[in-house]
Amino acid sequence: MARITRKQLKTDKFAVEVEQTFTFFEEHRREIVRYGGVAAVVVALVLGFLYYQRRQHAVREIELGKAIQIQEAPTGSSAAPNATISFPTPEAKEAAALKAFGELQNKYPSSAEGEIAGYYLGSINADQGKLAEAEKKFLEVSQKGDSGYASLAKLSLAQIYFADGRASQGERMLRDLMAHPTVFVSKEQATVALARALLHTNPGEARKLLDPLKSRPGNVGEVVLTLYGELPPQ
Repeated sequence: MARITRKQLKTDKFAVEVEQTFTFFEEHRREIVRYGGVAAVVVALVLGFLYYQRRQHAVREIELGKAIQIQEAPTGSSAAPNATISFPTPEAKEAAALKAFGELQNKYPSSAEGEIAGYYLGSINADQGKLAEAEKKFLEVSQKGDSGYASLAKLSLAQIYFADGRASQGERMLRDLMAHPTVFVSKEQATVALARALLHTNPGEARKLLDPLKSRPGNVGEVVLTLYGELPPQ
């Protein structure tokens, strides 16, 4: 299943908030001077609220980072001696990750970190073969989450639909992603996912989807060439 990397999760939201705060005060400098004490109270309230927001955001990011660290931790003999955290078995790691992401989602359900936690919960459930539980989590993120995280959830949902015999639903979802790409799911990624799903059931359509991408440089072109090799002969 597709996963969010640490790099993808990194944002500049804090910098944007700071810039917007200073822009607000620059644009309202006259009003602040004119109304004196009243404005000072408002300014204090605004600054206090922004500080609280940023502090809460930082706390959520730290908790999310800890949960991801658990999810990415090595297990068994693959654990390095100097590893910060490790688990004796994959099952033990999955249990700890489910607990960490579940607590994060329950504490901050409407935050970006809560949405990401929901996505990870769905991914772990899918890896365990619990497709019904995975589908429920991905649906929640796809319907309520930020467009980026929602698109990742839809990509995973489409894979579940194809695996579960609901090919028409999976195809509709992937074609929608092709028409509405995001920073996390590009048009090319959705196209390749659909072509892979159709390789054996509709090889002509799969070839049609792959043809425009076969000369693309980098990973996309490499994956497309691999899929060409899996197509049945014409």
